[in-house]
Amino acid sequence: MAVIRWGILGASNFALDKMGPAIHAAKGAKLVALATSNPDKAVPFAAFAPDLQVYTNYEALLADPDIGAVYIPLPNHMHVDWSIKALEAGKAVLCEKPIGMDVAEIDRLIAARDAAGLLCAEAFMIVHHPQWQRAKSLLAEGAVGNLRHVNAAFSFFNDDVSNIRNQAAAGGGGLRDIGVYVMGSVRYATGQEPAQLDYARAEMDNGVDLFADMGFSFPDFTYQAFTSIRMAPRQEVHFHGDQAVMSLTCPFNAGVFDQAEIRISRPDMSVLIERFPRLNHYVEQVEAFGHALRDGAPYAWTLEDARGTQAMMDQVFAAI
Repeated sequence: MAVIRWGILGASNFALDKMGPAIHAAKGAKLVALATSNPDKAVPFAAFAPDLQVYTNYEALLADPDIGAVYIPLPNHMHVDWSIKALEAGKAVLCEKPIGMDVAEIDRLIAARDAAGLLCAEAFMIVHHPQWQRAKSLLAEGAVGNLRHVNAAFSFFNDDVSNIRNQAAAGGGGLRDIGVYVMGSVRYATGQEPAQLDYARAEMDNGVDLFADMGFSFPDFTYQAFTSIRMAPRQEVHFHGDQAVMSLTCPFNAGVFDQAEIRISRPDMSVLIERFPRLNHYVEQVEAFGHALRDGAPYAWTLEDARGTQAMMDQVFAAI
């Protein structure tokens, strides 16, 4: 198995806590380089990657011919430009979500991907977790009967004004940070795209959405969801059919917020529970990316998939 040599642009906390260790742990992958303007931030990465090459600027890392793929955890407004630069440097790209600030940006990235002929994807890790893969299969098999309604919730509390999630210029706000989950997950699981936006409302502060509530009509079901960065932590998704309700506990931070489960509740009061313990979807994501690079295997979340979520988000932003 050819080992894919990875570099990371930016020493973010998320890269240190989640994706750096995931790249290190994934089969067929090796974290070999990190670019950061502050070398002190590279020190803790050496705990799991002691031979890490540290670059003091992003361009130098992209110029390294031994790096085959880059992971980009930069602030949201920098995602597309640096993804394009990485593609032009001949690197495959896995970029954090939301990969773009609007549909037009993603269209520009799709064009760059096609021109480069390289894999470029949004790091939407949940589609690599068996909880969501199983949920998709169960819906296709008719486990809830005819799907009539979906509701989703994702919230946490963060009022730190120095955090980029609270900075409009950096693409902050709940919708960009976690709206991708409540929108993209439902599109993935059902295979449907919304027909129209029914309503959207939000609580804003300095250009950042602290709370957003939205409703869409899909071809076969209605949809309601909310996101918030000023509420107690909560995450769940419910698929309500005419024969059963399928609920996903801990659908977005499996193994961190709680154990990932699927619960199917039926009118006879019976409940079927499937549990998915001890699985790291970040590692699964890196390994799936590697399979796509080495073997040409289909990748579960394309830029076109990310574009569909962004199209929903653009409609919500326009409405609020």
